[in-house]
Amino acid sequence: MSFIEKTDEVKIEYNLGKKLKQARLAIGLLTLIMFFSGSWGVWANPAENLDDPETVIRMIVKANADMDLKTLETHMAADEDTVGYTIGGRKYIGWKDVKQAFEEEFSMLSGLTIDILNLKVWQQGEVAWFAMEIDYNREVQTADGPITKTWPLRDTGVLNRRDGTWMLVNWHESMREPIKPLAVERQAVPSKAGDSSVEMDLTGEWEIQEEDKAYQATLDAKGNGPYTWQEGRIHTENVSDRLWSGTWHQKGNDREGAFEVLLSEDGTTADGVWWYLRVGTQKNIPPREWGGTYKIKRLPPSISGKDMTP
Repeated sequence: MSFIEKTDEVKIEYNLGKKLKQARLAIGLLTLIMFFSGSWGVWANPAENLDDPETVIRMIVKANADMDLKTLETHMAADEDTVGYTIGGRKYIGWKDVKQAFEEEFSMLSGLTIDILNLKVWQQGEVAWFAMEIDYNREVQTADGPITKTWPLRDTGVLNRRDGTWMLVNWHESMREPIKPLAVERQAVPSKAGDSSVEMDLTGEWEIQEEDKAYQATLDAKGNGPYTWQEGRIHTENVSDRLWSGTWHQKGNDREGAFEVLLSEDGTTADGVWWYLRVGTQKNIPPREWGGTYKIKRLPPSISGKDMTP
């Protein structure tokens, strides 16, 4: 064999070796891609068994925690006469009412997690029903940072399989623990003679802080006037020994209730509670059971609504 032939043979072997390495590298990359997008991907994100009602219930709970209205709408019946009951004596008829409640709740939260503690599901043909206990952990953003409050809830409900899809058609939600009536924390402070009969002028701009939001109220001398959340309005019924009580009404979401707060000695701040009396057509809400806290402070004229820079 000549030197030229040997050289050509070396080149051929080199090129074959190079191509073989490239082929092995390509196969290795392809295997890696198939690993992550194939069996690994299925293991990491298993396909949901939508024929299993328990799986669908867990999907609904997860969609609630993820504030995912699209998934909720997929598995909650849109029948106009579908009825659901939830905490505070509230009743929802049809998906429209439920969607509005979800949107309002999600708009107030900075975070939400839901822990399923117990879940039992029964099925007979195209109908399934369940009993469940959950911890509903709401996180709201305040001026002092995020605050998390847990509601211990229990749920029961009925699902119906329609065209191969399980739909939640009825549910009932309540608290697992007794509800402590809302009340103003008031220390026994001796009142000055005549305090109960002294009228306090409440004229001005007030900032009202709840656990998950803050807004402004513009009140007259007797404590009546509008506020900037849901077209709300406050009506003061009584101010006695610094105890300020009255009612509120929100046209924007068709709700009304009452409040009771304790004014500071100088009348510039107040702390207390508010509660529901009616939500939509529901008027059977026990007073002082469902509501929250109020922190109210009088705003100086320099930062009142009229003088604030847009």
